Amino acid sequence: MKRISQYKKLFSVEKEIDLKTLKKSYRNLVKEWHPDKFQENDSKAEEAELKSREIIDGYHFLVSIAPETIAANLDVYTETINNSGIADYIHKGMLLEITFLDGTTYEYFGVTKPIYIKMINSNKLNRFAKRSIYPNYIYRKSKRTVQEA
Repeated sequence: MKRISQYKKLFSVEKEIDLKTLKKSYRNLVKEWHPDKFQENDSKAEEAELKSREIIDGYHFLVSIAPETIAANLDVYTETINNSGIADYIHKGMLLEITFLDGTTYEYFGVTKPIYIKMINSNKLNRFAKRSIYPNYIYRKSKRTVQEA
């Protein structure tokens, strides 16, 4: 959740992520912080390099959790959560990463430790996730995929 609010603040997004507004803000920030805008020996050149990377990462992250993106990929997501079991899961801070048997990985943001503990202690992992994780948390498809041997 910290990451989401950090990127929303960077792009001046108040609540709902609108792709048009986000794209406009992204373009303005890239123009302002593009590394080629500064000379090599300029003190701001290194800062611009780091800032431009943060802008690019933030843009791709916010696009991946935008309601329009989620709606466009809803069929694939629904197919995965309904027809593929959970192969593996990792909880780091407030991030739960679930890898499904079909090889896709989704990240769920804001999952607290008590919810995670309830999930791992449940006797039906898939059922618990379908009721308590999938409908209640912001998610995005992770770039990580399972490598086939």
